[in-house]
Amino acid sequence: MNRTPRLLNRILIGILGLKLLSIGVLLMLLATVPAVGTWWRSWAGNIWSGADELFQRTRFPGRQESWLWILAAIALVVLIALMVAWLSQQGKGRSDVLVADEGHGDVTGSIRIGGGVAEQALRSALAERPDLAGATVATYEVRGQPALKVRLQPRQGVAPHVLAAEVGDLIDALDSVVGVRTPALIHIGAGARTRFSRAERVR
Repeated sequence: MNRTPRLLNRILIGILGLKLLSIGVLLMLLATVPAVGTWWRSWAGNIWSGADELFQRTRFPGRQESWLWILAAIALVVLIALMVAWLSQQGKGRSDVLVADEGHGDVTGSIRIGGGVAEQALRSALAERPDLAGATVATYEVRGQPALKVRLQPRQGVAPHVLAAEVGDLIDALDSVVGVRTPALIHIGAGARTRFSRAERVR
C-alpha cells in the first residue's frame, strides 16, 4: 500500500548481492589457486600503472594535482545525493490521521482522529485471538484517503477465509464507532513464527 520503490530496491539489492558474491569468489580463488594469484598481481599492476599514467597526464599546469580528483569529488557528491533521494522514498505513504473532518456550514472547527486509535484498538482485539501467531496494523494514505493495512500470521490449520471475514467484522465495528468507513487491506501470510510456534492451534 505504501509507495516504496520495491522494484528499484530489488534491482539494487540484486546488484549488490552479485558484487559481494563476485568478491567472495575472487578472494577464495586468490587464497586457494596460485595461478589466480599470479594473474591478479599482473592485472592489478597493469591497472595501477595505467591509472598513475592517466593522473600524470591530467595534472594542472605547474601543479602536481590532477583535475580528475575534482571529477571524482563531483561524482561522489552526486552519488550521495542519489542515496539520500533513495532513502527518502522508503516507507512513503504512512499516515498518522485516520479521520479528518473540517467544519461544514455554521459549524466551526475540525475533527481529527489519529491512525493510532484504530491501530491500537485492532491490535488489542487481535492480540486476544488464539488462532493468530502475530498481527500488525498500520495506517496509510492511498490516493489522498486514509486506509488500514492489517497483516496477519495465522497459526497452522486456520482457514484464511474465515479469519478474513472475522477480522473484517472487527473493522466494520471500528467504522461504526468512528463514524467513517475506512478502506482496509487484510494481508494473511505465513512464516517461521507460524510454523514453529508452540501455542495451541486451530484445526
